[in-house]
Amino acid sequence: MNLTTAFTGVFTALVTPFDENGIDYPAFDRLVESQLAAGIKGLVPVGTTGEAATLSTDEAAALVARTVKLAAGRAFVLAGAGSNSTEHAIEAAKACEAAGADGCLVVTPYYNRPSQAGLERHYDAVATAIGLPIMLYSVPGRCGVEIAPETAARLHARHGHIFGIKEAGGRSERISDLRAACGPDFVLHSGDDALALPFMALGALGVTSVVSNYAPEEMVALVAAWHRGDHATALALHDRIFALAKALFIEGNPVPVKEALALRHQMAGTVRAPLAPLAAASRTTLAAALEEFARANK
Repeated sequence: MNLTTAFTGVFTALVTPFDENGIDYPAFDRLVESQLAAGIKGLVPVGTTGEAATLSTDEAAALVARTVKLAAGRAFVLAGAGSNSTEHAIEAAKACEAAGADGCLVVTPYYNRPSQAGLERHYDAVATAIGLPIMLYSVPGRCGVEIAPETAARLHARHGHIFGIKEAGGRSERISDLRAACGPDFVLHSGDDALALPFMALGALGVTSVVSNYAPEEMVALVAAWHRGDHATALALHDRIFALAKALFIEGNPVPVKEALALRHQMAGTVRAPLAPLAAASRTTLAAALEEFARANK
């Protein structure tokens, strides 16, 4: 599989719908089908947006297997396999491999705040345990630690199947630093919808998106416009999406995007504790952003 081709586009960090009985699988199925119909290149179940930290082992495995079945080869399935325990991350990665996922997204261990040597130890162990392609995930705002470009380069050199990184540090210069350290075959993906366009201008192939849960067609159009060289259209789409992207992070992800999907009657807005429903003031701000987005896309 050519991973450069596979990752040139939009991957959706899928939300996990819940109802009173647990996971709302019919709503999940509808969400996945809407993504595939919009031309999404990849599906990311059991990630941060999917509330992975509150899913049981059985729930996580079931969601990955279900996504693989629904995708049926129509999209790359990059399954979340992160944990702050290396042993648990290995178990999750093995489960993703057994379920037929195309690759694993492995976030940096959270809470522990390991050193760069600790990060290498963690990723070395996961990479040794599985043969699936592995995408690193650096999100210091959530995890308290950032993967240094030199660390990513060493991991990539030692393990050819550590092929890229989802970069969610919020700094454009990171893309240039990672590209310089890791070389041209290392896949770079934006982990921030609002920075997708500037990251692509610096060498990222696409975006692993939260916004695309709600607006998959627009995110696909933005990335496609950039790659065909229609930069004016890409910029116009960025401008139309930018306020929505900000509103969908007005509180901790995925609370706002699930509220947005609930307002469109796609699923309940339920989130698991310790997350809480969107505050009233935030709901007002979000509703205004959704209305403006709808007007701009008539």
